[in-house]
Amino acid sequence: MKKLLLSIFAVAALGFSTQAQTEKGKVMLGGNIAFDSQKSDAANSKANTSFEIVPSVGYFVSDNIAVGTGIGYSYDKNIGTTKNEAFVVSPFGRYYTNISEQFKFFGQLAVPMQFGSAHAVDAQGDEGAKLGKSTQIGVALSPGFAFFPTKKIGIELALNGLSYTNYRVEDANENDVKGAGYDNVSFGTNFFAPKLGIQFHF
Repeated sequence: MKKLLLSIFAVAALGFSTQAQTEKGKVMLGGNIAFDSQKSDAANSKANTSFEIVPSVGYFVSDNIAVGTGIGYSYDKNIGTTKNEAFVVSPFGRYYTNISEQFKFFGQLAVPMQFGSAHAVDAQGDEGAKLGKSTQIGVALSPGFAFFPTKKIGIELALNGLSYTNYRVEDANENDVKGAGYDNVSFGTNFFAPKLGIQFHF
């Protein structure tokens, strides 16, 4: 009987410690670092390059529900079109649900925003005149899974999900630069492009 009670207590303690990672009042710290470089096999071609770093912090306003924001920097250079540098702000809300003692499913709704500048880039990769101020605002719904190997570390596998992005470039007179902006809705094959990340829980 004593061994049975000890076993029950151990299982209950494990479940409690896992739940404690996403309970009200806890804080999670993480972020995103991404780098991409693509180059064609044409002679003397230059690479398209993008880089983004966005640290994030979240606070659990109730059990399994966190709100927070990411703040960072984004750089994107496409040969023959434009170069963009921007300040990034990405508020989000996230909901966790238990799968097992160490695994959780989560859904995240984010509103990523970027504010910066756009410059023309020629076919040789040389930067030209400033096109204007760039603004990008989007909405993204992303599902994912979190694995907790310890009480303070969550390893996450997130999917791109469904997203909408509006991008605009304004000149010095605050008029839209024709051909520089776009609206994009993403769903389908991108849904299955996973992203791996780590969150620290305190």
